[in-house]
Amino acid sequence: MAAIQLKDVVKRYGTGASALQVIHGVNADIADGEFIVIVGPSGCGKSTLLRMVAGLEEVSGGTISIGNRVVNDLEPAERDIAMVFQNYALYPHMSVFDNMAYGLKIAKVPKDEIKARVDKAAGILELGHLLERKPRQLSGGQRQRVAMGRAIVRQPQVFLFDEPLSNLDAKLRAQTRLEIQKLHRELGITSLFVTHDQVEAMTLAQRMIVMNAGNMEQFGTPEEVYTRPASTFVASFIGSPPMNLLRHAPGGRDGAILGIRPEHLDVGAVGWEARVETSELLGAERLIYARVGDEQVIIRVEEHGGAPAPDSVIRIAPREDRLHWFDAATGKRL
Repeated sequence: MAAIQLKDVVKRYGTGASALQVIHGVNADIADGEFIVIVGPSGCGKSTLLRMVAGLEEVSGGTISIGNRVVNDLEPAERDIAMVFQNYALYPHMSVFDNMAYGLKIAKVPKDEIKARVDKAAGILELGHLLERKPRQLSGGQRQRVAMGRAIVRQPQVFLFDEPLSNLDAKLRAQTRLEIQKLHRELGITSLFVTHDQVEAMTLAQRMIVMNAGNMEQFGTPEEVYTRPASTFVASFIGSPPMNLLRHAPGGRDGAILGIRPEHLDVGAVGWEARVETSELLGAERLIYARVGDEQVIIRVEEHGGAPAPDSVIRIAPREDRLHWFDAATGKRL
């Protein structure tokens, strides 16, 4: 296992005035054994950052260290990392055992050790009864577990996951998230996990890097990112539904945006006047969409009193200890 350090990491394509810079000076110290999620929308640079750690993309500036060793100029095979991709990339003509063992055979690892490593990984991932099957005989979730098993048997210093759950349906995604958490608890290997799904990020990460347009907007625990977002981008990207961001809140500050989570607006007899547009029932809770002045707000309430009628007027009071203020010009937290 090994710590990872990203220091002023830059990525640009091309040279001179026409160069396109896609990663803008990322800095992060990742502890040995930590599980870090890199999250952000499509095109934000999260996969590019991961591929630079892997050695699949050249670093244009700054340094990447794995285990106190600068790896900028090392080939992927020299970095002691293992990757799990979105597509499983299994050999269709090989059994599960042979798919998991293939890299070890190429490395000329003794047969007894190969069997021991594959059997151990198969036990962790509950694949023992599938070792003789071909990939076409497996479900999507089972194929992804085989891909993870192939990475585990390498016994790398670092695991790199590039949106590995994207091809699974919702139920399998949730199940596989639990398996990845269990895997990390058992192995304790330093891991970087890329996703665009903020639910995956919140549930898997010990700490998370939130990327936006090639910049690291925030680096912290899921709780820190959710309760104290560093910018309006983080506030709107992390959380479902997103934080309400009001430029003209009643009693607001000049030149500042007020942020308030939907669950921190209370419906009652006092507070802001809001006109209801619609509502959504989500089982035990309801989302109410309303307008305060010309701005939309979302209120999350427990489902016990029925839905307010469209076009009716309600009053909502923000909890004073849950307000967030952001600079209107920069979007940064005040």
